[in-house]
Amino acid sequence: MTYRANPPAVPAQFKRLFASPRFASSLTLVIIGFAFGATTLRAVIGPPGVVGILVGLVVLAGFSLSARWAGVDWHGLLPISIMVFVGWCAVSVLWSGYPLHTLSASLYQLAFTFLAIYIALARDTIQVVRATGDVLRVLLGLSLALEVLSGLLLDVPFVFLGIQGNIDSFGPVQGIFGSRNVFGLVSLIAAVTFAVELRSRSVRRGLGICSIALAVFGLLLTRSPVILVVALFVGLAALALIWLRSTPVANRWVLQIALLGATVVAGIIAVAARARIIDQLNAGSEFEARITLWGEIWRLATLHPLEGWGWAGLWPADVTPYGWLSFVTGRPQTSGLNAFLDVYFQVGLVGLLSFLALVLLAFWRSWLLASDKRSIVYVWSPLVLVTLLVTSAAESTVLVDFGWLLLLICAVKAAQGKSWRSLLQPTPHRHPE
Repeated sequence: MTYRANPPAVPAQFKRLFASPRFASSLTLVIIGFAFGATTLRAVIGPPGVVGILVGLVVLAGFSLSARWAGVDWHGLLPISIMVFVGWCAVSVLWSGYPLHTLSASLYQLAFTFLAIYIALARDTIQVVRATGDVLRVLLGLSLALEVLSGLLLDVPFVFLGIQGNIDSFGPVQGIFGSRNVFGLVSLIAAVTFAVELRSRSVRRGLGICSIALAVFGLLLTRSPVILVVALFVGLAALALIWLRSTPVANRWVLQIALLGATVVAGIIAVAARARIIDQLNAGSEFEARITLWGEIWRLATLHPLEGWGWAGLWPADVTPYGWLSFVTGRPQTSGLNAFLDVYFQVGLVGLLSFLALVLLAFWRSWLLASDKRSIVYVWSPLVLVTLLVTSAAESTVLVDFGWLLLLICAVKAAQGKSWRSLLQPTPHRHPE
């Protein structure tokens, strides 16, 4: 009988595989593609298939993170606001009227949270931008190709994908994202991503320009008044960052205060003139449906104002009170069409305050980094957050799938650069030479 002096080398080989930059790059592409394509995957393979893919991605990310453990910078890793919000959502299973749904929704949320943390730790910001750009080029192209196939070549709606085939009349189109507002949101995120890629010279100039044209074309075809307003806010934020970055460091704090004051005043004016703005956008019927839903959500939320009804994530249509809310509006609803009201309804005032802390800290930190750092890549996070947060006034996309993933990636990246815990780090002692 022959004995081996050394153990088999397979574990070491697997460790090298999971620790390799190429594996992290490939896994990041798959995770981001899965997050943006989750709606289509649910329609094609069903929720169990989506959960199976998600579990597989979590396992692979866990192996990769453990293999890279020694090289990970854990300082300022996870903002406390993320832990508080996710923890409160999970704890809501104790008083939820639908505990099984709350448990599954919390596990789903935790899985995406882990994947976002993995990407933020394993990849630099420019690598995240490049991965997002590569995914969105494919998905936007696929969406428009299916719209052309449905509306021009076959003249048949693809009902199971939510594609109505309206491209022959120049929209509105939904692509593979389920609704025109979400398609518009994805197109706007893509436009920001492609612009940062182009300015950072991380892609060829021709590819960058064609990608921006693709995103703008998709955005216009949605004909979404909601995304039109969001695009205006993103444009103003981009101009403000350009102004800040070109201002001398000594004078930036004055400009920051002025911009904050102008934002508050503009917000007050917008709220006061909201009826006229909606009328000018010709979006009365769409907003009337939302107002009906929001009024009923608010009425039900006051029954459990502090703790909420229980976390549900995407609304389960066969569970009270979500089935009732769909009945009131006359069409199936998978969310409250307002992320902040949705959070208040599901996890109450405590959940809403922790969510506000999460998004405001993430935005403020990323804004300061974009103002102070020379690299243009730091502009990506605050502009993506502006896109997500302004859209949150009319959609709940930021709470699940790609919206939640991008929010947490931006939050973790911002915390690594601007965490208050950096003040607690001891100054390294330098020995005299």
